[in-house]
Amino acid sequence: MGKTEYGKILIRGGLLYDGSGQPPFYGDILIEGDRIAEAAPHVECENAWEIHAEGYLVTPGFIDVHRHCDYAAIADLHFGKLELAQGLTSVYGGNCGLGISPSRLENRRAQYDYVEPCLGKVPSELDYGHFGQYMEALEKAGRPLHVGSYIGTGAVKAAVKGYDKSPFTPRQMEEARVLLREGLECGAAGVTMGLMYQPECYSTADEMVTLLQAAAPFSRVLNCHIRGEGDNLVSSVREAADLAERAGLPLNISHFKATGVRNWNSAIFQAIDVIEERRSRGMEITVDFYPYTGGATTLVSLIPLSCMKNTVEETAACLETGEGKAYLKKAIYGEHPGWDNMVTAIGWERILISSVVTPQYRKLCGKSMKDAAAECGYEDPCDLAAELMASEKGKVGILLMSMKESDLEQVMRLPYSALISDALYGNIDCPHPRLYGAFPEFIARYVREKRILPLEAAVAKMTAMPAERVRLKDRGRLKKGYFADINIFRLESIHSPASYERPCQYAEGIAYTFVDGKCVTAPRP
Repeated sequence: MGKTEYGKILIRGGLLYDGSGQPPFYGDILIEGDRIAEAAPHVECENAWEIHAEGYLVTPGFIDVHRHCDYAAIADLHFGKLELAQGLTSVYGGNCGLGISPSRLENRRAQYDYVEPCLGKVPSELDYGHFGQYMEALEKAGRPLHVGSYIGTGAVKAAVKGYDKSPFTPRQMEEARVLLREGLECGAAGVTMGLMYQPECYSTADEMVTLLQAAAPFSRVLNCHIRGEGDNLVSSVREAADLAERAGLPLNISHFKATGVRNWNSAIFQAIDVIEERRSRGMEITVDFYPYTGGATTLVSLIPLSCMKNTVEETAACLETGEGKAYLKKAIYGEHPGWDNMVTAIGWERILISSVVTPQYRKLCGKSMKDAAAECGYEDPCDLAAELMASEKGKVGILLMSMKESDLEQVMRLPYSALISDALYGNIDCPHPRLYGAFPEFIARYVREKRILPLEAAVAKMTAMPAERVRLKDRGRLKKGYFADINIFRLESIHSPASYERPCQYAEGIAYTFVDGKCVTAPRP
């Protein structure tokens, strides 16, 4: 970001939460250039711009290691505005195995189409075939906060062989391993995997381990969107742990939760037992969470694997036929071993349409599948699902109201859980409110109002803990010598007005944010 134009800056008299998880102390912070020169109970400095922070809290800048901002960070000239409003100073894309790089010309359009509901519409001519090109593009974009990325094994597999169900050939596997290594050499913060999504859902354990072992020498974290978060939660946690252990990688389970009404108040505890048994044996395994009981994904995720063809486009074409619709209706109300059926787990009334592509369906955004089906004249919402899959080619975003708040609070309390947003940047008409407000929502609802955690523990989950997981050097703490990424706010003022009904509202309450010593959310005095 370069040196600050302000010279020395002295933040005086604030209550400092330094990111360590220890109780706060009143003190001063001196910024010189892009670094913290001092952080102590009292600091003297002449000729500094002084910010009187009495009555304010001072924390490290918040670090969101799980956003789907891969394309938005490059293409959106306003990228950073809604992020900085909630105190984010570092963000990471490339999550859940998804991504726009690496890619190959012969599979590029299919890859971009598949990730569109999560990442946004990517032009066909965009070519980040090599991960290094993508990292260079992020740097060149020059956004007002730090943007990093993981490399996704789903993107690697899609680049090498597309979305069909066949395994890697030996030659394809070697190419995939090379791409994974090159991504890490070019600065990827780690590896992500999406066992729920195509094409990774078709991979065998041996195939995944062979691919992941290429990353082992780099000692970077493997972030896993596990295969199932409902009826298959416990077995899916065990599967991910086995894969990471065999590959020799530390594991983080992404957006750890228990979905489905019948799993509330039970499955999350069984999954925690699996994690803590592995941790007791010395395995490095952590989790993260977002502070909402509703999640966001794509309509494709509701389609049983038995209904899926080699590509989403082929699946959509099949669902235009009477035979395809009939088969879907039979399959979608059945149970499938190893695959979580969200329709039977939570019901159509808890599944909301959040984004579409064509204008004729935009009136349905924000409505449940049950209500939208009735409006369109369907008795069975499955018929609407088939219509949307066929006409929108699978490019439909949905919200799943699938979790229990007490389960979420249990995950928050885990000493090895960190906060994320899992924010999507697709063509969203009615986005999940976490895009605009996950971090202030966590503080306002679960620290200030419900007192689930003390603020010092919550700040650690938003700063030092995520920084350590991505090996982010000299960030995430208010500490001498660290980069000056800093937030200043009042506890009673910070909040997110974004809701499921009105999600596109900026967070409020951050008085000042500094990125590399530069004030980015308040005017120069």
